[in-house]
Amino acid sequence: MGIRINLDRLLFDQQLTLTELADRVGLTIVNLSILKTNKAKAIRFSTLEALCRELKCQPGDLLEWVPERSRK
Repeated sequence: MGIRINLDRLLFDQQLTLTELADRVGLTIVNLSILKTNKAKAIRFSTLEALCRELKCQPGDLLEWVPERSRK
């Protein structure tokens, strides 16, 4: 997968826990954990919008494209 989700960095920067964010955006901790560990195959725009709203960021702050040879 060439897209990395930088959720852990944004959580750290804003001193939020996964539990707090899950409550704010109305998602389960399990679903957010899948995003945080970069195991997600897709993300809904409504989820992306909710994350950006609560983290006060742009989609590009949350999502990053990683070249093939850099993925490890």
